Order: sequence, then C-alpha cells, then structure tokens
Amino acid sequence: MNVLIIRHAVAEDREDFKKSGMTDDLRPLTVEGRKKMRRAAEGLRRVIETIDLVAASPFVRAIETAHVVAKAFDKVPIVELKALKPGGKPEQIFKFLAQQAKQTIVLVGHEPDLGRFVCLSIGCKIADRVPLKKGGACLISFGGPVASGAGALRLLLSPGVMRKLARKV
Repeated sequence: MNVLIIRHAVAEDREDFKKSGMTDDLRPLTVEGRKKMRRAAEGLRRVIETIDLVAASPFVRAIETAHVVAKAFDKVPIVELKALKPGGKPEQIFKFLAQQAKQTIVLVGHEPDLGRFVCLSIGCKIADRVPLKKGGACLISFGGPVASGAGALRLLLSPGVMRKLARKV
C-alpha cells in the first residue's frame, strides 16, 4: 500500500479568523491557497499515477484541500477521518489504513501530527517528526502490513516543487 500524506493548503490567518467568532475547525483555505494547491495537485499527478481514496480531517481547510486533490485525480472518493484532526491518535490512522484494500490512499491533515505520523511510519520516535509545509506531501510505501515502523519514505515534496512539476512538459 502507498500512503500519500498531504498537509492542508494555506488557510485564512488564525488570529484574523478568530475575530469572526467562528471556531478554528471552520477556517477555510485562502483563494491563493486553493489556487496553489490546484497547481501542486497537478504536479503530484505527474509522479503519482492514481489514487484510490482520500481521507481527510473533518476541519474545513483539510476537506477543501482533499477536494482539490480528488478533482486532480478524476474525482476520487473522499471520507472524513476524525483521527486526522489535530491531536488525533496515530494508532487510529494505522487501524484505518490496515482496514483498506486500496493501493494508494491519501491522508490530508495538520501539522505537527502528520509529521509525527510520518516518523512513526518509517521507524522514528514519536518525539520526532518530518515537517510538512502547507500543501506539502510525502509518499510512504508499506510492502506488507501497515504498521508503525513498517513503511519506507519514497517522496518528500514541498508545495513549490509540486507546482514546478506541473509546469514540466
């Protein structure tokens, strides 16, 4: 199984959004964030042939990012996964992945949790993390059962590199 991990794209400023009186889970992507993520998803399409499922944190910015990615890959199904919310438990993500019969699954969530999940997947300590920029992605391959330490890091892409890939002819 391949797991493509994507941090949500650039969202509205936290402090400015807080003034609206709405909770942080409702904070959306910026117009520029959506635009850059569309371009980055085009770049991803050049290095990842297909994806089978997108699982996203139920936070608006993650769901919006998931929709951009799913559309770039011909409208792949999207599911909300509470384990991808900030503070979610990595064990729940591993359990979800282990229940899937899909080849390539995308996880869209938040830092620092995604970076810690990446580290756990490839055998690092939970205190460590692989930092992902907003809209950044990494690909982990599991040759057998999906479990902590069983993955291999295949790609680590900044959003800028993904957008540059979209321009290659």
